[in-house]
Amino acid sequence: MVSKEVSKPRFRTLDLTYIALFAVLMSVCAWISTPKTPITVPFTLQTFAVFAALTVLGGQRGLWAIVVYLLMGLVGLPVFSGFQGGPGILLGTTGGYLIGFIGSALVYWLITARLGSALPVMVCACAAGMAVCYVFGTAWFLALYTATKGPISLAASLAACVFPFIIPDLCKIALAVLLSRRVGKYLK
Repeated sequence: MVSKEVSKPRFRTLDLTYIALFAVLMSVCAWISTPKTPITVPFTLQTFAVFAALTVLGGQRGLWAIVVYLLMGLVGLPVFSGFQGGPGILLGTTGGYLIGFIGSALVYWLITARLGSALPVMVCACAAGMAVCYVFGTAWFLALYTATKGPISLAASLAACVFPFIIPDLCKIALAVLLSRRVGKYLK
């Protein structure tokens, strides 16, 4: 007997549209940045867009928006800070922070899937995701910086690449969570 069930598509067209829109938002927010010094990561609004995607779209669709964004940059579209793109940016010393956004999304998705999407859970999930991004990005930075330019201490790399970003990133997370509460109810 032949089954008449039709498999349901994994994403609806509307889901794909939201994913694309948030990938574009990440690009635009990455362009809003301060100049990068030779050792540090630039200040951008990219973190806001990443956590806005996660809090508005949820873990799964937010993860896909981040993956689409990184793939756009990987193929050379100028979606990273300073209107840069290409594999050299992702494989450079600060590329670990970009790739770390995937870890942020996975942690956010895991926490909210287990504990729900109440406001305190979302805030904690975003903060945990940001911590994962910091750890991955800093480990990447240390490895590549040491291999290409010479040894650097963990304290020096944290002072250059993490500590200046903690307060601004927490503010961006708060803004993303507030935005999700306002906008999320209109997105289905």
